[in-house]
Amino acid sequence: MALAFRGLSSCVTGRGIRQALSYSARVVPAPVTSIRVRSVSTKASAEVPVYNTLEKGEKDTLDYRMFFKHGAKEVSCWHEIPLYAGNGLLHYICEIPKETSAKMEVATDEPCTPIKQDVKKGKLRFYPYNINWNYGMLPQTWEDPGVTNPELQAAGDNDPVDVVEIGTSSAKRGGVYKVKPLGVLAMIDDGELDWKVIAISADDAKADLVNDVEDVEKHFPGEIQKVLEWFRDYKIPDGKPANKFGYDNKCMNKEFTMHVIQETHENYVKLKSGARANTEELSLI
Repeated sequence: MALAFRGLSSCVTGRGIRQALSYSARVVPAPVTSIRVRSVSTKASAEVPVYNTLEKGEKDTLDYRMFFKHGAKEVSCWHEIPLYAGNGLLHYICEIPKETSAKMEVATDEPCTPIKQDVKKGKLRFYPYNINWNYGMLPQTWEDPGVTNPELQAAGDNDPVDVVEIGTSSAKRGGVYKVKPLGVLAMIDDGELDWKVIAISADDAKADLVNDVEDVEKHFPGEIQKVLEWFRDYKIPDGKPANKFGYDNKCMNKEFTMHVIQETHENYVKLKSGARANTEELSLI
């Protein structure tokens, strides 16, 4: 894993390094005014247009990277895109558009944390079949491997929190969107806790109809079970055992979900500010 400040020239140099270090010391948790479950109007466009992407390296190779820009400035989608989007919504970054199989992910150990394709034994990774939903991550969250969930007896998987976006439209890789969180599944992957937040794009036709898990069951009947089974079984074709889920395979409700998001955001803030040692050698820029 690359050291957090190795290769800074690709993102910040000189005065920029000092600014980045100074910024990390000032990070504080984003305020959450309430975690009450409430209905919100979500008809504004979900995509956040101020961010764009820059691809480097040839596609479908080990060198491919997708970087993020805010205007002319190259930014980290993990560190510099805010988690909370206002009005009960969150920002998420789409890593894997629905009905695709390339296992793309934000490279949290590389400067500017670009999107790259996961690699195993020197080969690019693909799911054995297409994923049926838009899939991505919540910025400024971190599942701390040093924190064990007392109920599940599993520690975090060292990644940002994952999002399964169940809306009808296909997102684009690298797109930044506003989503409404609805529930969360507690997946246990090789003994590590890997939360899967169920969410819907803010501009989906059914977004105003769903505000919690029971609404998903009403307007997307059977969808949560499909998500659970997909993530439970996707490693089986490779000869691995099925993944497990905590809380008796139950999708936890909106209030529980918001507590998970806040807790993982606080874990992230501790890492970014230096209050928690960066023993995993993640990129903090």
